[in-house]
Amino acid sequence: MKMLPKRADFPADFQFGVATSSYQIEGHSFGGAGPTHWDTFAATPGNVVRAENGAVACDHYHRWEEDLDLIANVGFDIYRFSTSWARVMPEGRGPVNREGLDFYDRLVDGMLERGFKPALTLYHWELPAALADKGGWRNRDIASWFADFTQVIADRLGDRIWSAAPINEPWCVGWLSHFLGHHAPGLRDIRATAHAMHHVLVAHGKSIRVMRSHGMKNLGAVCNLEYPIPADETPEAAAAANLYDAYYNRFFVEGIFKGRYPQEVMEAFAPHMPHNWEDDFALIGEKLDWLGLNYYTCKRIAPTEGPWPAHHEVDGPLPKTAMGWEIYPEGLYQFLTRLKREYTGDLPLYVTENGMAAPDVVEDGKVEDPHRIAYYRDHLAAVQRAIAEGVPVKGYIGWSLMDNYEWALGYEKRFGLVHVDFDSLQRTPKASYLAWKDALGSRG
Repeated sequence: MKMLPKRADFPADFQFGVATSSYQIEGHSFGGAGPTHWDTFAATPGNVVRAENGAVACDHYHRWEEDLDLIANVGFDIYRFSTSWARVMPEGRGPVNREGLDFYDRLVDGMLERGFKPALTLYHWELPAALADKGGWRNRDIASWFADFTQVIADRLGDRIWSAAPINEPWCVGWLSHFLGHHAPGLRDIRATAHAMHHVLVAHGKSIRVMRSHGMKNLGAVCNLEYPIPADETPEAAAAANLYDAYYNRFFVEGIFKGRYPQEVMEAFAPHMPHNWEDDFALIGEKLDWLGLNYYTCKRIAPTEGPWPAHHEVDGPLPKTAMGWEIYPEGLYQFLTRLKREYTGDLPLYVTENGMAAPDVVEDGKVEDPHRIAYYRDHLAAVQRAIAEGVPVKGYIGWSLMDNYEWALGYEKRFGLVHVDFDSLQRTPKASYLAWKDALGSRG
C-alpha cells in the first residue's frame, strides 16, 4: 500500500486538517434555511448534472456528531468548515434564524469537545436568494450586508473559533460565476465580473475589520490557485499563460498584499470597474495573520483568435483525476515558494484545500483508493520540499472529509476520505481515510 508521510516527518508545530463546506454537506432544506442562488441555479435546466441540489446533501445537519467522530478518529488537528449565510439569515439581511445559529453553536462545541480546532470560513458560495435579487456580488452594498452577517457570526461563535477567513475562493465567486457562467448566478458578463471580483475583496476587508473589532484572532484569506503552463514554446502561448495567471492567481493576492490589480487584467476590466474602486485598497489590504491556498491542478494555456482573454485550455499529458484535472504536485511547491518570495514574506501559509476526485466503488464494505493516497503523498512531499527551503507552511488541510454535492457536477464527483451512499447516506471510510489515520496517529 502507498503510505503517507508521518506526522513526525513535519515540524513539531505543523498541523493537519480536513475540510467541508456547508451547502455541500448539510442539507439545505432543514432547519429554517432560506433559499440560495444555488437552489435557483440548480432548478434551471442545463446548469447542474441531473438538476441535483443541496436539499439533502449528506444530511450533516442531523448527522454532525457522527461526522465529527470520523474526524476525531483520524487524529486531525483542524476542521475547516463553513457557515451558510442563508441558514443564519434566511433573507440575507434582517431577522436571524436562531435554529441555524444554534446548529453552528452545537457544531463548534462538538469540535472543541473532540479536541480539534474550528477553522471557520464564513462564506462558501451559498448566497441568499434575496440578495441575489438585489444584484448579489455585483452590488457594492453586499460588502455591508456581509459585514452584518459577519457580526452575527462573531457575536455567537467568535470566542471559540481558532481561525477564520471571510470568503472561500474569490476567483470562483467572481470569474467562474460571472464570466464563465459555470457556477451560480451563471452570468457571462465582463462588467458583472469586474464588479463581483472587486466587491468580493471589499467584503473580505470589511469582514476582517468586524472580526478584529470582536477580538477574534488568527484571521486570514483563502485563495484558489491554478498553475498555468504555456501550451507550447511560442511567445504567444507564454503571454496567454501569463494572462491566465493574472486573472486567476494574481488578481486577489495582489489586491490584498500590494494594493493593486494586475495590468494585464485592467486592460480589459478598466471600463467596467465600479466607481472609485482605487479608493478601496486600504480596506482590502487589512492586515492578515495567514494566507490559505487551495490547490488542485495545472492548466495548459494556448492563444486563440477572438476577444479578450483570447486563450483556451488544451489537454495535457499527465495522469488526471475524475475531474479531468492533471495531477501536478510541482505546482503546489511553486506556489508556496512564490507566495513567500513575492507577496507574503514571513506570513504563515496553509494549504487549505488539496485533494482529488475519483469514481470510488464500495466492495465488501471497503473502498480501495490508492490513487488518492498517492495524490496526497505526492502533494505532501511538495509541502515538505517548500518547508525545507524556508517557506513558513504551518498546516495542510485535505479536501474533503466526505463525498458531497460537487456544485454544477451534482453528486457525481467524489473527493471524500469517507464514501457516502447518497441513497442511504451511509458513511464508509475509504483506504485513504485509514492511511491518514496511520500517518497521524494520536494528537500530541
